[in-house]
Amino acid sequence: MSTYKSELLRLLEQRGYIHQITDAEGLDALAARQVVPGYIGFDATAPSLHVGSLVQIMMLRRLQQAGHKPIVVMGGGTTKVGDPSGKDESRKMLTDDDIDANIAGIRKVFERLLTFGDGPTDAVMVNNDEWLSQLGYIELLRDVGPHFTVNRMLTFDSVKLRLDREQPLTFLEFNYMILQAYDFRELAQRYDCRLQMGGSDQWGNIVNGMELARRMDGRELFGLTTPLLTTADGSKMGKTAAGAVWLNDAQLPSYDFWQYWRNVDDRDVGRFLRLFTDLPLEEIARLEALEGADINQAKTVLANEVTALVRGREAAETAEKTAAETFAGGGAGEDLPSIELGADGMRIGAVLTGLGFCSSGKEAKRKLAENAVKLDGETVTDPGYLVEVPEGDEIKLSLGKKKHAIIRR
Repeated sequence: MSTYKSELLRLLEQRGYIHQITDAEGLDALAARQVVPGYIGFDATAPSLHVGSLVQIMMLRRLQQAGHKPIVVMGGGTTKVGDPSGKDESRKMLTDDDIDANIAGIRKVFERLLTFGDGPTDAVMVNNDEWLSQLGYIELLRDVGPHFTVNRMLTFDSVKLRLDREQPLTFLEFNYMILQAYDFRELAQRYDCRLQMGGSDQWGNIVNGMELARRMDGRELFGLTTPLLTTADGSKMGKTAAGAVWLNDAQLPSYDFWQYWRNVDDRDVGRFLRLFTDLPLEEIARLEALEGADINQAKTVLANEVTALVRGREAAETAEKTAAETFAGGGAGEDLPSIELGADGMRIGAVLTGLGFCSSGKEAKRKLAENAVKLDGETVTDPGYLVEVPEGDEIKLSLGKKKHAIIRR
C-alpha cells in the first residue's frame, strides 16, 4: 500500500514512474491540497519525438489525470544551445525556421495525449525562446551567474562524460544547465509552476532550477525524476537497428510503430503496460501473468493500446489487421510499409536499407547470407540481385518472420 496522500504521487508510484523526489513529503502535501502546475521540457531537434520521450509525455498525462496542470515547454531557445546530457558530441545548429517547423510537428502527439485549454487543469504549451531570446547576455551573467560555480558544474555527469572521453564540450553547451535552471524560475513566476519532472539524467538540471528560484525569489519548488528507461536486454528505449522509433506517422508508418510494441521482450510487457497505457492495474496484472505463447496476447494488447494513444484507434486496428493477414494468412496487409521502384529496378540491398529494415549495406549482406530475406516467399541470397516489378504490380518482401513490406511500381 502506498503511503502517499495525494492521488498524483500514488498514481505515479503505482505505475512505476518515480525514481527520485527532492522533497516527497512536501510535494505530496502540496498535491493533496491544490492544483500543481508541473512541466517537462522537450528540445525541438527533429520534427517528431521518439519512443524514448514517451515516458515523459505520459508523466504529463498522469499529472493531468490526477487533477493537475501540465506545462509542455518546447525548447525553442535551448535547442539553439544544445543539451549535453547523454550526448557524446555536439549536435548541429538549427535555424529558427527549422525549430518552428519541428515544434509544429511535435505538437501533434501532445494534442492526442493531453487536453489543452484555458481551464485550471488544462495543458499549455510554451516556447522558452519567449524569454530566453529577451535576455541580455551581460544581464544574465550578472544576475544569474553568481548562483552557479564552475566547480559544481564540472561534477555533472553530462559534463564529466564528455570530458572523460575527451570529446569537445563547447562553452555554448556548458551554459545549457544555466538556461534550463532559468526556465524553471521563469515558469514559476509566469505560471506558478511548482514541479519539474524529467528523466534521471536531468536530476542535476532540475535541482539547479530549484536552487536558483530559492536563492533569487525565496520560492519553494519541487523535482521528480523517472528511472532510466531501458529494455530488459539493457538496450536504450526507442532505438532499433533500423533507427529511432518515431512517434509521428510522417516519420514512421503506424504498422512499424505497432510492430515495435508487439515485438517487445516478454519481461517488459507488464512494465510497459503500466507506463504507456491507461489500462487498469488489475487488467495489467492479469496480462503480465500470462505464460508461454499466451504472453503474445498481452503484447498485442500493448501494441494496440499504445498505438491507439499515440496514432489513434483506427491506426491500431488497421495495424493489427495487417499483422493478422501477413502472419496468419500469408497475405500482404494494406498497412505494410512500402517502397516504389522505377523501371530500372533496385538492388536488393538498397531495397532493404531504403525500407529501414537494415541500417547499412553491410548489414543487408549479412541478412542475405543468413537466408533471412524472401521475395514472395522465395529466399534471396545474392547481394547483387536486381529487384524488378512489372508496372502496376507489387511483390512482398520479408526479412525474417517479423518484418514485411510491399515493393511496388
